Amino acid sequence: MGIVLNGGTIVTAGDVYQADVRIEGERIVTIGHDIKQAEDQMINVDGCFLFPGGIDPHTHFDLPAGDIVTSDDFLSGSRAAILGGTTTILDFATQFKGETLKMGLENWHAKAEGKCYVDFGFHMAITDWNDQVAQEMTDLVHQEGVSSFKLYMAYKNILQVDDSALLQALRQAGECGALVCVHCENGDVVDYLVQEARSQGKFAPYFHPLTRPPEAEEEATNRVITLAQIADSPLYIVHLTCRGALQAVVKAKFKGLNVYAETCPQYLLLDDSYYRAEGFNGAKYVISPPLRSKDHQAGLWSGLQTGILDTVATDHCAFNYKGQKDLGSGDFSKIPSGAPGVETRMGLLYTYGVVTGKLTINEFVALTSTKAAKLFGLFPRKGTIAPGSDADIVVWDPRVSSIITVETLHQQVDYTPYEGFEQKGQAKHVFLRGKQVVKDGQLQEAGPTGIYLSRKPFLKRKVGGNV
Repeated sequence: MGIVLNGGTIVTAGDVYQADVRIEGERIVTIGHDIKQAEDQMINVDGCFLFPGGIDPHTHFDLPAGDIVTSDDFLSGSRAAILGGTTTILDFATQFKGETLKMGLENWHAKAEGKCYVDFGFHMAITDWNDQVAQEMTDLVHQEGVSSFKLYMAYKNILQVDDSALLQALRQAGECGALVCVHCENGDVVDYLVQEARSQGKFAPYFHPLTRPPEAEEEATNRVITLAQIADSPLYIVHLTCRGALQAVVKAKFKGLNVYAETCPQYLLLDDSYYRAEGFNGAKYVISPPLRSKDHQAGLWSGLQTGILDTVATDHCAFNYKGQKDLGSGDFSKIPSGAPGVETRMGLLYTYGVVTGKLTINEFVALTSTKAAKLFGLFPRKGTIAPGSDADIVVWDPRVSSIITVETLHQQVDYTPYEGFEQKGQAKHVFLRGKQVVKDGQLQEAGPTGIYLSRKPFLKRKVGGNV
């Protein structure tokens, strides 16, 4: 017995066409017309788009931050994700100082196993570099299915690594088939500017973006691209926010380097004026890198349209406004950095990208699913609608309109940065590996059924070729 989705319009990164989809077990088995078999369940999806399940390649669930932990764990965060149309997340398992990579990975498996409504994989964040870690990178790629690693150029004395560690990690990644993801901000410069502002009595949230200027991101982006070129290694730049960093990626791609980049909805739709919100409300938008001035947004949209930016992720790192963000009420540098977004990513990009004409519907699918699947070793199992692929399908109803409010969302956080934003369309039904998890916008599963995804190694492209 199978399931047939009847009457919808299939959208992939390359095609738009009307056809029925037949699901059997966990996989898509047939696409076409008159494909229903005896005893199949027929679901009418007339007037709806069928998208591949969304892939968010950048989340932080159940992440410790000093004495507190993000408000969304894998249970609440993944529940919000699938209700928004995301069926796969890649979270950042973190090796803290003194730990091995294996210890960090085991810690994150314990956080996620049996608690995830979506399928999940891990990047491995490296904060303590040594020769043993280099060998462990190879072990994780080939034994654990972890084919991407993250390093930070920011957060001095906490997460930041130096250029020597970056170069060595990039070289090791190139040898073992991994993709290195990097947070690009000059941590030394940021630390100096933060201390300078504090010494001058500048403690309000408004000073957060002033101490993390776009030039600090631009410089770090250029520097890590140079290191990647020296190492002959692929590079993925996370949460790119500004024109200078974008131009660095443009130059790298024109050179034929294996450089890729993501941005996030917050940088496309919000700007630094939000830091001037009444009272302490600007703290809700304290993220790193910070929101930029509006003049950077056109460049980011252009980057999406031209393929310079490869993915749209969320960097979902949620802290409650009351009880967590307000720990920094007297000092912006003590405000926990991060914001929610995993539930609203697909709706925002569809509304303000596709509906406005900034993106084609194929580009939308590529940015929210297909390119992440290809870069992070999941394609064609994930990221497309094709026979043999996992039946991760979002039935998107474009006729639905709604207003985003914290009361209507399912993230475990007491605000949304997108309060009052209009959304066009809705994830009406969502299928995860053939099982209908969301029906008419409501969660159907009594408990989480997501599984861990062991990912394939990264394959470097030849100059002029494709991933």
